Amino acid sequence: MKFKFAYAVLSLAVSNAAFAGQAEDQQVKFRQSAYSFAAWNSAKIKAQVVEHPETYNKEQVLAAANAIAAVANSGLGALYGAGTDQATGWKKSRLKAEFFDKPDEAKKVAQAFNKEANELVKVATTGDLAAIKTQFGKVGETCKSCHDSFRAKD
Repeated sequence: MKFKFAYAVLSLAVSNAAFAGQAEDQQVKFRQSAYSFAAWNSAKIKAQVVEHPETYNKEQVLAAANAIAAVANSGLGALYGAGTDQATGWKKSRLKAEFFDKPDEAKKVAQAFNKEANELVKVATTGDLAAIKTQFGKVGETCKSCHDSFRAKD
């Protein structure tokens, strides 16, 4: 576990250095792409675990859980540079300016997403449909928490 944490910290530091010079619009494009990929994989889990459990396929759900965890562990914080609340990626950023005023809250929300996404992978390996559904809900709660706090409404 300590190794994973050290690796995550190192990855974040490298990511921050790599993206620090990126134009705001490029940061938003990368960020939007990552979240779109996570949403696509979430939809796969939702379809098989929540909406149509009779179609459940352990390998597909596990692959989708791994993809979501990869996004959560990718160092996305590096893509929230100053000014990205006003930037345009594939579409205008919906990041609220308050994000920059509440870094501790933003960090807490990001860490929750990371924790619950990693736990989803562990639970998905068991094949226990009820447990996967519960953990998937916890991941969704972290997404909602961030959206409620830091994402402007459409």
